[in-house]
Amino acid sequence: MRIIQLTPGTGNYYCGSCLRDNSLVRALRARGHDVLMVPLYLPLVTDEPSESGDVPIFMSGLSVFLGRKFAVPGWLDRALSSPALLRFASRLVGLTTAKDLGESAVAMLSGGHGEIERLITWLHTQPPPDIICLSNSLLSALARRLKDEFHVPIVCSMQGEDSFLDNLPEPYRQRSWELLAQRCSDIDQFIAVSQYFADLMQRRLSLPAARVAVVHPGIVLDDTAPTPPATPTIGFLARMHHGKGLNTLADAFLQLDVPGARLRIAGAVTGMDQRFIRSLQQKLGGRAEFFPNLDHAAKQDFLHSLSVLSVPATYGEAFGLYVIEALACGVPVVQPRHGAFPEVLAKTGGGFLCEPNNPAALAAALHELLRDNARARQLGEAGRQVVRTEFSVEAMTQKTEVILQQVIHAA
Repeated sequence: MRIIQLTPGTGNYYCGSCLRDNSLVRALRARGHDVLMVPLYLPLVTDEPSESGDVPIFMSGLSVFLGRKFAVPGWLDRALSSPALLRFASRLVGLTTAKDLGESAVAMLSGGHGEIERLITWLHTQPPPDIICLSNSLLSALARRLKDEFHVPIVCSMQGEDSFLDNLPEPYRQRSWELLAQRCSDIDQFIAVSQYFADLMQRRLSLPAARVAVVHPGIVLDDTAPTPPATPTIGFLARMHHGKGLNTLADAFLQLDVPGARLRIAGAVTGMDQRFIRSLQQKLGGRAEFFPNLDHAAKQDFLHSLSVLSVPATYGEAFGLYVIEALACGVPVVQPRHGAFPEVLAKTGGGFLCEPNNPAALAAALHELLRDNARARQLGEAGRQVVRTEFSVEAMTQKTEVILQQVIHAA
């Protein structure tokens, strides 16, 4: 298959969707498919080499932002697509208000992308595709224009878009959901990262179940044998901000009665997260270590230093890649009983669920694992074995390949 994969970048921090897309593109190429990965908005940030190579960034985030105010000429769009400039812009704090984000989301879903023409012109210089894949449904406004131009089916992943839209202020929140429902008619097939998220998006967008398949994300497996640390160690691996429940974990940690226990916090950090991190450091009083923006090797070392991992997100996660990353290293997890976590832990058997947004309940579950090393190792090993068979990059890629071929044949 000749596949075009369109993936928005973050510019300056790791994102689970980018990591998943990057691994999928690499694995599809290894299976003999010709895949062109095209970054949109901002540079892709991945903990392994980016599969986009030297492909230009299209629909520059700066151009899209300015395009709400005036028509951006081609020469300016090209200038604003400089990776260095976009990385710098992505680090600026406080320049984008909630109202700006709302207006941008509505404009994006309305389909008024003058910058898409530069993308289409460039794609015509490449071999024609058999199928085009969109990283998330927020890109669905591109589908009609791409289908009219290239006459191929469009497949769209669903990877947690609801949290972005639900955090927009009104009237932009409701209008964005209405526009998204309209744009979904141009998508031939959706692929959700969990059954939980497939069901949620079917309800919210009135989609027939047949149009939403489920393929759990997969990761590159670590062959290092698990070795539990001598010191009871709780880990956190996600973006360091309030929504991922880091305050809840800090409060639970301070309630723990486990002598010598330590807390290690790793994950993506943006400029907007710095104030929150400083407040956590003050609360924890030096009892926690922070490891921002780890690359792949450093992330693996971090995971192998843990007794248990917990990312007690305050909202329903569409999946939570960090859960299977920890389990792949034999590290059990404690997660809130909402979102995709019950689904993932039911499948892997790799940890405990607890009441969401409840530091006392989280502390009790962590205490149980830290006090019972044999039980913790049993759960970690059970999870590790399931991840090796069900949540590998190879498993994800094989399932995705079948869906893409079916869509092409049905077109």
